[in-house]
Amino acid sequence: MSSPEIARRVRTGAFETNCHDIGSAQSGQPPVLLVHGSGPGVSAWANWRLVMPELAKSRRVLAPDMVGFGFTDRPAGQAYSMDVWVQQALDLLDALGVPQVDLVGNSFGGALSLALAIRAPQRVRRLVLMGSVGVPFAITPGLDAVWGYEPSLAAMKGLLDLFAYSRALVTDELAELRYQASIRPGFQESFAAMFPAPRQRWVDAMASAEADIRALPHETLVIHGREDRVIPLQNSLTLADWIPNSQLHVFGHCGHWTQIEHAGRFARLVGDFFAEADAQS
Repeated sequence: MSSPEIARRVRTGAFETNCHDIGSAQSGQPPVLLVHGSGPGVSAWANWRLVMPELAKSRRVLAPDMVGFGFTDRPAGQAYSMDVWVQQALDLLDALGVPQVDLVGNSFGGALSLALAIRAPQRVRRLVLMGSVGVPFAITPGLDAVWGYEPSLAAMKGLLDLFAYSRALVTDELAELRYQASIRPGFQESFAAMFPAPRQRWVDAMASAEADIRALPHETLVIHGREDRVIPLQNSLTLADWIPNSQLHVFGHCGHWTQIEHAGRFARLVGDFFAEADAQS
């Protein structure tokens, strides 16, 4: 049986990227590029499965597995760094002939999206940062637990409790599904290689310079769950303060999974934000 997590393969530099490519753009409308977070066993589909079909009703949606995650190739000896992930994203856009995107980054993907917008500002029309890393902060016990995950069903249940505000979301079925995803061949090996202890250094490595963030010209929507125990709400308050053309939306009764816990609201909020730019253009 084919997995919904496996999509088209696109050559990006020295490896092939697994990338979902659905919907179609209207005239003059850039595609949406969705960049996932960094949980164990994560994939673009796992992060964005509820949001992709909604956004794809009115635009083209691209959702790649970043190298080290999901079903993108894992070349032997592959280094993992912000430089590598930003280059992969640019190589993907070049391979698909996409000059510009509306960019949505979740958590780790927010740091990557921020770095991409700073380094290649012309490739980004509008920016959405959700529960984002990318500014300096003291690593939370929640994030330390996520990055320090050792595979077991009990450990995965513990992480899901951290991610979601509502216990109703954290079913035994979901825990089993995510646990099985985390132990696929090669998955835990690359994940463990990415964020070894002490982990504060990886938070620091993902941070962009304050001056660069303050210089961002893009209209930016900053989104956070009020009860997020993985990435502090203060990160988004900082981003909203530093980015000149920003707006901030905080979801109450929401943990680190805004796009899952409030999927409908999230899709409408982001869709309206991009439609505003469509109307202006």
